[in-house]
Amino acid sequence: MSKSILIVGASRGIGLGLARELASRGWSVHATERDRSDDLHSAAEGAEITLHTADVTDPDSYADLGIDEGSLDAILINAGITGAKHQDASQATADEVAHVMMTNAYGPARMGKALLPLVKDGGTLAFTSSILGSITNSSGGYDLYGTSKTAQNMLAKGIAEKDAGARDIQVLSLHPGWVQTDMGGSSATLTVDESVTGLADVIENAAKATESGGYRYLDYTGEELPF
Repeated sequence: MSKSILIVGASRGIGLGLARELASRGWSVHATERDRSDDLHSAAEGAEITLHTADVTDPDSYADLGIDEGSLDAILINAGITGAKHQDASQATADEVAHVMMTNAYGPARMGKALLPLVKDGGTLAFTSSILGSITNSSGGYDLYGTSKTAQNMLAKGIAEKDAGARDIQVLSLHPGWVQTDMGGSSATLTVDESVTGLADVIENAAKATESGGYRYLDYTGEELPF
């Protein structure tokens, strides 16, 4: 029986690439879009990809995705915006802070908790994070984006401790690398294919792990990252 995953935020970039990659590896993929993505619909043709509509900031949009409880091996919540162009805490307005924090941290955490019953005991709940969320590696800059990803990591670890652990569900925060997407830009060091190949390996290795549960902060090569 094939493994199954829900990828939230699969309309473009890393989410779309990962939906294609895991489907090509024989996974049954559920993929969400906020608005219609022609690229995602094209990828779903002739592939084991089922489409859903959901918005990470709108709980009503994912209250009933029509997926059976305990049927998924993994969920990846792939949500993120850069936030205000200036990225400066001293310039940030309350609305700018609220927008980036809700989209990158609190929305994904709330969604992860809500969708956790869909994951099998011993399965995986993953969040697309960033190395910029590492306090240890921080040298300043990208105040809004980096702080939101640090908060997401903290919330993910809290889910691992309070919600997922009792069912041996492993929680992952995944840094995809600096990727040539709309967000990463053309100067980024990794192609989408390079990033998603690594991420797919990490997710598959988590699915095969003999030890379940706990929390890990990893990059696309599977390397542990410092908080």
